[in-house]
Amino acid sequence: MNFPYFLAKRITLSGQRTFSKLIVRVTIGALTLAIMAIIMAVAILNGFKQEITEKQRGFFGDIIILKNERSDSYVNTPISLSNEQINVLEKHSNVVNIYPFATKAGIMNVKGEVEGVLLKGIDKDYDQEFLSKTILEGETIDFNAEDAESQLLISSLTANRLHLKVGDSFIMYFIQEPVRKRKFVVKGIFTTNSEELDKIYVIGSLSLIRRLNNLGEKEVGGYEVRVKDFSQLALTTESLNEELPIELFATNVIEQMPDIFNWLNMLDMNDNIIFVLMVIVAVINMISALLISILERSSMIGILKALGMQNGKIRTIFLYNSLYLIGFGLILGNVLAIIIYFFQKHTQFFKLDPSIYYVSFVPMDISWLTVVWLNLALVSIALLTLFIPSMLISRISPIKTIQFK
Repeated sequence: MNFPYFLAKRITLSGQRTFSKLIVRVTIGALTLAIMAIIMAVAILNGFKQEITEKQRGFFGDIIILKNERSDSYVNTPISLSNEQINVLEKHSNVVNIYPFATKAGIMNVKGEVEGVLLKGIDKDYDQEFLSKTILEGETIDFNAEDAESQLLISSLTANRLHLKVGDSFIMYFIQEPVRKRKFVVKGIFTTNSEELDKIYVIGSLSLIRRLNNLGEKEVGGYEVRVKDFSQLALTTESLNEELPIELFATNVIEQMPDIFNWLNMLDMNDNIIFVLMVIVAVINMISALLISILERSSMIGILKALGMQNGKIRTIFLYNSLYLIGFGLILGNVLAIIIYFFQKHTQFFKLDPSIYYVSFVPMDISWLTVVWLNLALVSIALLTLFIPSMLISRISPIKTIQFK
């Protein structure tokens, strides 16, 4: 029989508690709140980072191939890759697809109201899955329709400012020699919740931009590359640069938008701070509960010592008792955290201001493996920390405690 475990079980489940009863409840509550806060913090920060990253990746692609020149213009210098060159790039193990695109600045004119925008042209092979997720009204561009070149996707921000809705038509002017104008129809209204994107971009047909700029059939403004493993983005970008002609270069979305991704990386510090603070709170409560439990049962410790039980085994009794409290608190905390997690994932009940946070709700994302590691880390740190105050048992004198009783 494991006597320390047997005795700890009797103390925990059957023993009569007096003063320590309130302390035990506070300790369990602190552990419950600690693991809840840690899991929720990790889930929210991971979800937030994923949502922002997916928005940038979905709109601009993971890697962008452009002309190797310095230019602050929104309009890219035309480039062209042969089918053989594209096939070589697509054979890279981390490359999923390569899509051509082009951009052209224009001015929307709606009933006397004007708005400067940047038309991003895509073709029928472009994966519009991300765009379809952002559509609020209407639908994505139908490249099989006869009027595909006149279809346009505009942001809800632009639609509200110009009082446009799905099906409305307007004129867009393109500043060139001579000035050219085209009539467009609003095919769909989207929102990325990123003011920088929604304010500037509209989505249209690549073939229209080719005709406006007198480009060849294979000429485009650039190529968007989608990758499988985003964590290998830098290495993939470097590999593609080695395969490209000297006049072209590959850059990735992190290099294009360093401010956003540096900000997202800084959020990892919040995870660490919350974890440390919550562990400190939990450990302090556990130490308090352990010391009070030891002092409250000093007579029992004295009797066990008088009967010949070693300090190590007596210490094990109280560590078993502490492990029960930790386990009970962690179970409650995990259950509550999981309930909140799935509630938010399915209902998006907790909202955010998209103009500030880029998302309209509190995003959450966490893996089961991460939850397990967080629990194991908290248990390990708590038990290691509790080993020190449990040394107080060795200082208890059997004679004094029995006499005191």
